[in-house]
Amino acid sequence: MSEAPENESAESAVPSTPPLPSTPDAPAASAEDAAASEAPPPVPVTRFEKIVGHPPGLFILFFTEMWERFSFYGMRGLLKGYMMYYLFAVLPQKLYRPDDEEGAAIVGQADSFGVIGWDPLHRLLLAIDPKMDVQGQASLVYGLYNGLVYLTPVIGGYLADKYFGQRKIVMAGAVLMAAGEFMLGSEKLFFFALLVLIVGNGAFKPNISTQVGNLYREGDKRRDRAYSIFYVGINVGSFICNFICGTLAAVYGWRWGFFAAGVGLLLGLVGYVAGQRYLASDNLMKSKAEPKKEVAAPEVKRPLTKQERLVVISLCALCALNVPFWVVYEQQGNTMQTWADKQTIWPTIGSFHVPTTWFQSFNPLMIVMLTPVINMLWAWQERRGKEPSTVSKMAIGSFVLGGSFIVMVIGAKLIGAGKGSVFWPFFATLILTVGELYLSPIGLSLVTKAAPARMVSLMMGIWFVSSFLGGLLSGVVGVFYTKMPRELFFLMLMVIGVATGAAMWAFNKPLKKALGDHA
Repeated sequence: MSEAPENESAESAVPSTPPLPSTPDAPAASAEDAAASEAPPPVPVTRFEKIVGHPPGLFILFFTEMWERFSFYGMRGLLKGYMMYYLFAVLPQKLYRPDDEEGAAIVGQADSFGVIGWDPLHRLLLAIDPKMDVQGQASLVYGLYNGLVYLTPVIGGYLADKYFGQRKIVMAGAVLMAAGEFMLGSEKLFFFALLVLIVGNGAFKPNISTQVGNLYREGDKRRDRAYSIFYVGINVGSFICNFICGTLAAVYGWRWGFFAAGVGLLLGLVGYVAGQRYLASDNLMKSKAEPKKEVAAPEVKRPLTKQERLVVISLCALCALNVPFWVVYEQQGNTMQTWADKQTIWPTIGSFHVPTTWFQSFNPLMIVMLTPVINMLWAWQERRGKEPSTVSKMAIGSFVLGGSFIVMVIGAKLIGAGKGSVFWPFFATLILTVGELYLSPIGLSLVTKAAPARMVSLMMGIWFVSSFLGGLLSGVVGVFYTKMPRELFFLMLMVIGVATGAAMWAFNKPLKKALGDHA
């Protein structure tokens, strides 16, 4: 998404195998680049592609990812509330009593669920902070889960590149995640279910994203636009999930919300398996298809070139700069959801009271609506030669993310300890979404374009390490939600976002130099 899409008619007229772009000032293309420009397309050109402008495999992956995100965000939208208002609320607690000067602990109800792993985890949480309340405990577990789902993709990417290929790993990941969602129906298996979900997501996430890039030949400008379309699929699933999973949980019980999330995953898996013939071969499949005479020769492991090492280091540096962005962004499902639960007046339609979990659908709705607007803005800037570079867009995204919390600072100051309008969290999320669109999808595209081809899945996994650290630290930051005045808490988030944008802007030139045209 670092290049803006043109209008639909222009896009559909893009040839399936466009030549690599050249300029009068550009150096002569190498023999390797020339060979790449004349290579056949990764997937056969179909009538569908000639009409729509993109291969059908993109929409197979769109459908698969849509249902996987339906499952992921449907479950995540319920997670903190499930812990805070239900599971942790009836587990044995050592509760801090503010009116007791010595902070004596009292023991809560017995663990009638027999939750496996609760006692050692609870001891660990109290070791971190003996006065931690249920909100803080739920925030830390939420952050730990939300972080680990972005750490395991490093392993999933490595296993796909080295041993199993992307297709097999994606299928295994989908099966594991569906099993994890169904296990959440049992309170006893709560932590075990989270572990299964974390492992499954690690297998699925990096390897579905890289398959989008595999559909396009090197130098095909449609790749960035394909990731924009793919990102819409992510957010269609994220949007509809809370109306289904959240409503089922509110009306019939938590386990029904988790069950619906598992069913969604199975739907995505069925679509993925049915559409295999429209997908490009992954690196492992290509290596097995090479002529046997070449395979018979001893394999020479070529080390990374100096430029490839520089690209890898630059992408890792960009990952590090992304961490505080995700710390702030991930408050959406954490403290912002708690604000929506506790300090927002939700409307009643007839006899139906709108569930607070519907708040989680606003961000993906805005992504779907704002993506074409942002793309048109970038197209307008491109025509005037003023479109920001990839790294500049990411810096702008961080500035906007930080600025979104000014709204919550004002809202918290006006509302105090009472309840207020849905305007405050919704307007803050609207601004936050603009920041997200400037950073997240173009980051995915950047990795597939810039990373060395033989380690693209691994680099995609490393890219998600920033989300791991951000998600993990978001839980730590969320603990302060009940420890400091609300307006100061949101002011802290604003400062983190703006400071991140400033750091990215400062490193813009060296990163752009290292990544070349990809940045």
